[in-house]
Amino acid sequence: MTTLVTGGTGFLGRHLVDKLIERGEDVRVLTRSFNPELAEMGVEVIEGSLKNLDDIARAIDGVTQVYHLAGKVERDRTRAHEMYDIHVEGTRRLFRALSDQLKAGGPALEKIVYASSSGTVGVGKTADFMATDDSPMAERLVGDWPYYLSKIYAERVCAHFIKHHDLPIVLMRPTLLLGPGDHTQSSTGDVVQFLQKKIPATMPGGISFVDVRDTADAFISAMERGTPGQTYLLGAANLSLGDFFKRLEDISGVSAPKIPLPGKAATMGARFFDQALRAIGKTPEVDPASVEMAQYFWYIDSSRAKDELGFKPRPGNETLRDTVRWIRANGVDKDASGQKSAKRPAPPAEFVPRETVEFARKLAAQHSPRED
Repeated sequence: MTTLVTGGTGFLGRHLVDKLIERGEDVRVLTRSFNPELAEMGVEVIEGSLKNLDDIARAIDGVTQVYHLAGKVERDRTRAHEMYDIHVEGTRRLFRALSDQLKAGGPALEKIVYASSSGTVGVGKTADFMATDDSPMAERLVGDWPYYLSKIYAERVCAHFIKHHDLPIVLMRPTLLLGPGDHTQSSTGDVVQFLQKKIPATMPGGISFVDVRDTADAFISAMERGTPGQTYLLGAANLSLGDFFKRLEDISGVSAPKIPLPGKAATMGARFFDQALRAIGKTPEVDPASVEMAQYFWYIDSSRAKDELGFKPRPGNETLRDTVRWIRANGVDKDASGQKSAKRPAPPAEFVPRETVEFARKLAAQHSPRED
């Protein structure tokens, strides 16, 4: 029995692969470039891309379990087309290939566990907001944030292949992933910026987060016990941003930002300073998209995952302590000279490349992604 993991070199993917190897499973990873560390662990590494049908065919050959984690975590609006291609079209190509393999008499699929995001439903305008797995898609609210919008479209691709191709897909919706091991700052970049004292003020919104290790365990539980067609929100703590920063202050000793900024002033200020700094050749510390998202409340209820998957997230403070310790132990918050440095430059807020514009026009014309 072979288990395929796409995105196996990412933050969540590496934790998942480690746990699967510990369980003695035969693991195959599809990755863009050869990873010697995975190979030394006994993982079968397939070099390739979800853009290439031949690569997909090699990756799915003989597999009975699939964890589809491949994705791009990005707040940069200029790269929207890249996120849509990975999350929407890449998912469509993979699922179509799996469906074709089944029709051709390939091995039966036990299950496909897909990594979506809590941001498909879990974003509201007020502090009393709380999303459940039955909440409607937050398409209107996340329309300016292509990462979450692409995940909504990807969930629709999942729904199509569940309904029309009988693929046993379970959709996992983790919130912000924290914990040790995020070498690229794909999820923990905000904590890094806090430690660098580069968050100038407290925003009015709220945040939800979950430990990456608990999330990996939940994905394995979903493979064993998850119901095909079902979604599972995964979160450990819902906190106002003020409370979140205060906890980080208590754990790290770094002072939390004290000045609160109202939503409209925060957005206008972020965009103004973003453009002004770039005009003189400097990069702003916090990108406008992050400031905009910090005005909303990303609170979720993980009851279904707890009831059906046995999801038991560890206390939030334990996750925050381990995140801070790992960042400091690995020097992620410093450059080679030992100086604090930001590693997530943002593009001009108003610039959108031709590829993204063309992709948006295609989606608008179709109203929803094509199904076949």
